[in-house]
Amino acid sequence: MLNVSCAKYKQIEVQLQQFILFFKEPLMKIFITVIIYCLGIQCAYAQQDTATFVKDIAAFQEELNKEYKSPETSPLPAEKRITFEGINFFPADIKYSVKAKFIRTPDEKIFDMPTSGTKKKLYVKYAEALFNLMGKEYKLNVYQSIELLNSPKYRRYLFIPFRDATSGKETYGGGRYIDLTIPETDSIVIDFNKAYHPYCAYTEGYNCPIPPRENYLPVKIVAGVKL
Repeated sequence: MLNVSCAKYKQIEVQLQQFILFFKEPLMKIFITVIIYCLGIQCAYAQQDTATFVKDIAAFQEELNKEYKSPETSPLPAEKRITFEGINFFPADIKYSVKAKFIRTPDEKIFDMPTSGTKKKLYVKYAEALFNLMGKEYKLNVYQSIELLNSPKYRRYLFIPFRDATSGKETYGGGRYIDLTIPETDSIVIDFNKAYHPYCAYTEGYNCPIPPRENYLPVKIVAGVKL
């Protein structure tokens, strides 16, 4: 199917309708009519996908704010919760939701991932994620927590800690995280709109994993949580 944005659809439709007037052959008129129909279908699906995406990100943001405001789940002490006004987010942008090739790395060894505190945490590099973002190819390592392997709830949990060109400026200097689960295929969706800060960005007393050097992206990821 032709790739065209909905913003251009109406303009192209008018032009094609004008072209029909110049053709006497019925087959050519039918052909152009089919093109108009296909463009309309594509536009409708694109609008539906965008609406679903916006709703999904809004739900993620709402859930994260609830976590920080609730006494049962918030990492914030009581005095900070009183003045907590909510987490800041970049505007949701669908181009930062990318499909990545998921390459399993089964022979990796368990290692100590440094944290912002004195405690180190055990992780293993589970896979590599290869993706294209705005015309350029990037790679992020995907990690699995050894501690969480003992929990049935989080046994399939995967973790991407990363830094990018916004780190230390628009976003926390210690990087951001994205949560995933083990996929059943050789591809995953990395949605940077769901990138969040570690607890250490808001309060003290936590040992937050520091993204390995391999997970530094030399590009601004203006999506997800910001300062």
